[in-house]
Amino acid sequence: MPRLGSSPFAFPDFHGATRRLVLANLAAYFVLVLAQVALPDVAIGLYRAFAFVPHLFLHGALWQPLSYSFIHIGLIATLFELLSLWFLAGFLENFHNSSFVTGLYAVSVLGTAIAATIIYVVSDALHFSTVEIPIAGCAGGIFGLLVAIGALYGDMQFLLFFTIGIKARYLVAIYALISIAMLFSQQRMYAFAQLGGALAGLLYVRLAPRRGVNFAFSERWYGLRNSYYRWKRRRAARKFEVYMRSQGRTVRFDGQGRQIDEDPDDKKRWN
Repeated sequence: MPRLGSSPFAFPDFHGATRRLVLANLAAYFVLVLAQVALPDVAIGLYRAFAFVPHLFLHGALWQPLSYSFIHIGLIATLFELLSLWFLAGFLENFHNSSFVTGLYAVSVLGTAIAATIIYVVSDALHFSTVEIPIAGCAGGIFGLLVAIGALYGDMQFLLFFTIGIKARYLVAIYALISIAMLFSQQRMYAFAQLGGALAGLLYVRLAPRRGVNFAFSERWYGLRNSYYRWKRRRAARKFEVYMRSQGRTVRFDGQGRQIDEDPDDKKRWN
């Protein structure tokens, strides 16, 4: 697992989006573990229902592109994923707000599922034999976080496996080369999906606002609302101009619906 700085055993603060993401994944893991112990058939059903399988998604399992990231199999793999999620998300949250980190993670998870769907559809259309491995875990989201760090803080020094110093951009390149190499194995769908998560994370960093998608959406919403109110004010101003002309008075308004005072010394202003 990559580490940062001269203190190899120091993790970022556990708060905000980092805490919510880690705790949600941890809770989902224990739910599945308890189901495996008490009701094995139910656990198998949960895995099949919530892991991402492209042909099931194309036939109506629309929740799978997000739900698969909460399905974790194996203690060691889950521990590695959640520690990586804590470290990478916590690192980013030191420089960005929770909305940015949550949006980046969600987009990377969705990008992973979209990439898996693309390779499944293309392989089926070209009659290539591709093993449809159910995708589970948050590795795609983690890869997206790592790519974001490489893009934004490429010269930052990390410790690979707690011992080897390496810059963030080179660490991202190593992970990408491993995924590319896996494209020539039976796990090509999984590898292509991870690359899709990385690409989605990079696009999010390049295109999304630094303050997060929620902030951008709210800004856009309030902008549309204010545009509507300005339109109503201009329309009311035009009606008022017509009314005043019928009363023998002439008033003028600007493009924002505000009255233009032609005679500053006139105390009988129409506001």
